[in-house]
Amino acid sequence: MNVIKTALEGVVILEPRVFGDARGYFFESWSQRDFDAQVRPVRFVQDNESKSCYGVVRGLHYQKPPYTQSKLVRCVRGVVLDVAVDIRRGSPTFLQHVAVELTEENHRQMFIPRGFAHGFAVLSDEAVFQYKCDEFYHPEADAGIQLIDEALGIDWRIPREEMILSAKDRDREKLSTEHLDFDYLTDLY
Repeated sequence: MNVIKTALEGVVILEPRVFGDARGYFFESWSQRDFDAQVRPVRFVQDNESKSCYGVVRGLHYQKPPYTQSKLVRCVRGVVLDVAVDIRRGSPTFLQHVAVELTEENHRQMFIPRGFAHGFAVLSDEAVFQYKCDEFYHPEADAGIQLIDEALGIDWRIPREEMILSAKDRDREKLSTEHLDFDYLTDLY
């Protein structure tokens, strides 16, 4: 596994070693031992999967303390633009983001630690997206920020009029709203 650092401390891209021949391909998509040694120790407790069509944009989601989550995400069918936003107040990269294309061909994964909001846009006709979480889902801690907020400067690579958003994501608060709760730093560094 090749670990590629990004501009956001702790957010990394993982490239597996893929072995291909006339039959197809094989790669190790998860190894606790390798992840602990090359990225950091983590204990995932929940796996999720979503299927979406072109234009669907999901995010930018996070869970409030004490239920913050780290995620290991990948696209197993299609193409997505995956985005992590640093929401750790006091961080030198506060409110900066990194965007990575994850595809069924490149087999890349992205690790998003606690203290980051996460979202993705479906760029192909259809995409199946999987992710591991190191904390269970807690509806009472569910939070997010408006993904079309100009203050973030994210190019989702989908025209706004073609974006398909859930009502919850469409109605999320923008960064200019006073009561957004980013007042925490993670303990994972």
